[in-house]
Amino acid sequence: MTTITFDSLNPATGQVVGSHPKQDAEAVHEAVGRAVTAAEWWAGLGHAERRRRLLDFKAVVTRNLRELAALVHEETGKPTGDATLEIVLAITHIDWAARHAPKVLGPRRVSTGMIGLNMAATLEYLPLGVVGVIGPWNYPVFTPTGSIAYALAAGNAVVFKPSELTPGVGVRLAELFRESVPEHPVLQTVTGLGETGAALAGDPRVGKIAFTGSYATAKRVMAACAENLTPIVAECGGKDAFIVDADADLEAAADACVWGAMSNAGQTCVGVERAYVVDAVYEPFMKLLTAKAAGLKAGREYGPITMPGQLDIIKRHIDDAAKSGRAVVGGPESVHAPYVEPVVVEEVPEDSPAVREETFGPTITVRRTRDADEALELANASAYGLAGTIFSGDRRRAMALARRMRSGMTSINSVISFAAIPTLPFGGVGESGFGRIHGADGLREFARPKAISRQRFRMPGMNLTSFARGEAEVERLIRLVTFLHGRRKR
Repeated sequence: MTTITFDSLNPATGQVVGSHPKQDAEAVHEAVGRAVTAAEWWAGLGHAERRRRLLDFKAVVTRNLRELAALVHEETGKPTGDATLEIVLAITHIDWAARHAPKVLGPRRVSTGMIGLNMAATLEYLPLGVVGVIGPWNYPVFTPTGSIAYALAAGNAVVFKPSELTPGVGVRLAELFRESVPEHPVLQTVTGLGETGAALAGDPRVGKIAFTGSYATAKRVMAACAENLTPIVAECGGKDAFIVDADADLEAAADACVWGAMSNAGQTCVGVERAYVVDAVYEPFMKLLTAKAAGLKAGREYGPITMPGQLDIIKRHIDDAAKSGRAVVGGPESVHAPYVEPVVVEEVPEDSPAVREETFGPTITVRRTRDADEALELANASAYGLAGTIFSGDRRRAMALARRMRSGMTSINSVISFAAIPTLPFGGVGESGFGRIHGADGLREFARPKAISRQRFRMPGMNLTSFARGEAEVERLIRLVTFLHGRRKR
């Protein structure tokens, strides 16, 4: 039987990086079957042994960092330095998940309250079994690791379907994991196109799907999951806002804004796409921002657009923004496949596609606002709600603005910093998705809570869950509840 394959290409050169099988529904079914057996073994190892194996996996990845970064560079086109950075972040998350899973998920006593005085209560989090991870191409190590490492630490086996643009990275991650866990296929990679991911999402033996990708694709994945009531955690991109208050450090703000908007060629779900700057500092901020953006060069500071089809969206947004606003850096001429030079456009109408839709390119729209409150109102007027940034010299005001920002994550006086902090959960609201990876919430995302109550002794005169219960016992219950809860608070 002939195996059908597909090629992964270097987006900068068009050269073939590798060939991989298009695994069909039968191949995915077989992988999930192997994972079911592996999951039982992996869960049976217990927290301590899984911790040891995952920390060894972290060491294996670290020792192969240069090789893995070179592969990421080849399949995405991003600079090797940027590839190295994302792998380093992934390493820190593997380490945190491995070390903290026992405390976060292990059994613990919880209060029973006065009504349950004669009871003991225990809460713990048990593995789901098999977790399917459908990963993206823009950060092919860091992003899926946020699901893979936490799912593994929670005691699950994982079947990973990487993007068809970066299959080699996904295959290599599974190979590296086998060096630490050779006994069973606890982490497997299946390669292919959309049909492969659909088969994974539709397998009834999968306990949860972790998906990263577009809003439209997420809905299709959810539909496949719905057939079996398979839960899903979805991270679907964003249209993140950057607010500059009147007392902000403008030099630092401009530097962070450019990095957030242009790094990885703008192909960052939590990257900066919209900037709102208060009137009092608008002109000096724009002077700094435009100078920094104009000094960047596609192919030097950042790589090509990895997904060829995205170029059409980027060009459409730039063309529309340049007509309705004013391009101060670059413009329609900045698009020359596979690269896009930096583009900064100011005073673009809020109903423009460049402001409403995810661009996913090295572009940014900037708007002058009356004050930070107006900036926040505009920032929140989006269907997306993934992340955002606030630059302000007033800590209390910055914290208040961050809390009011409609997003799952907000950075203050920094950009995208939350992604590097393993204790913080990562995820969004609205069309940016739901569920969380990273941190304690990320560990619990890949486990099911198990509640156990145990009677320690019989409560005299209070046998309430029996047909032998009498009126006197009900009266005692009423008096107890009235004593505990009947007093009005003034």
